[in-house]
Amino acid sequence: MGLHGVKAVFFDLDNTLIDTAAAGRRAIEEAPRPLQVISALQSKHHYGEEEARAVCDKVQAKLLKECHDPAKMCITDLRISHWEEAIQETIGGEANRDLAAECYYLWKTTRLQHLTLAEDTRAMLTELRKGLRLLLLTNGDRQTQREKIEACACQPYFDAIVVGGEQKEEKPAPSIFRYCCDLLGVQPAECVMVGDSLDTDIQGGLNAGLKATVWLNKAMTAPVDTSPVPHYIISSVLDLPAVLQKMEHNINAKLETNHMASSDE
Repeated sequence: MGLHGVKAVFFDLDNTLIDTAAAGRRAIEEAPRPLQVISALQSKHHYGEEEARAVCDKVQAKLLKECHDPAKMCITDLRISHWEEAIQETIGGEANRDLAAECYYLWKTTRLQHLTLAEDTRAMLTELRKGLRLLLLTNGDRQTQREKIEACACQPYFDAIVVGGEQKEEKPAPSIFRYCCDLLGVQPAECVMVGDSLDTDIQGGLNAGLKATVWLNKAMTAPVDTSPVPHYIISSVLDLPAVLQKMEHNINAKLETNHMASSDE
């Protein structure tokens, strides 16, 4: 799909190409019973179901608000601390680091097993790559993101993979987008950013002067007035080819108009 003016597409990973949030929930509830954190807390540690669920809910809330500084603490210690705090907040008593570590590793292992790149997404990436350069651009801790990339086996579909935790700055900083452009040998005005986060993916693409930003809004919720405004909104990543075709049509129409205008002169 060689596009006039568009040479590369940058994709976010979490909750864009893979459903990380759902995998986290499934690791807690829908895994085979021996692998469920809730089941482990009930059967091995004699927690009531309500208590076990409360611990898991608290951890999920902590993950959403998580601020990780790799210079101060490794991601493993931070996430074990989430479980440790959640257990203490729910049950009381002394901190139980061993139980927290057990819960964390069980959750992490099971979540990775549920991280998959869907077959139709693979097919879309394969087709797009026939005419465009594709790059995976994900924020987050180096180890955590590399484990996810390995788990969903997405490497073969991309010309390059960039992890924010390995760079000086993460999205939405323009520097990481410039680095991605340099990797692919393209200009910002030749690139499109696709992602689910207005704050990092869309704002970052706008900051870097990319040709277009595409916001994946699965719930089709209205953004708040102060949010950055994406060029396009889709409800499924599979809608992206149609957006790129629309862009190509618009570019062709503009080129034709300009050509006619210059002919008239």
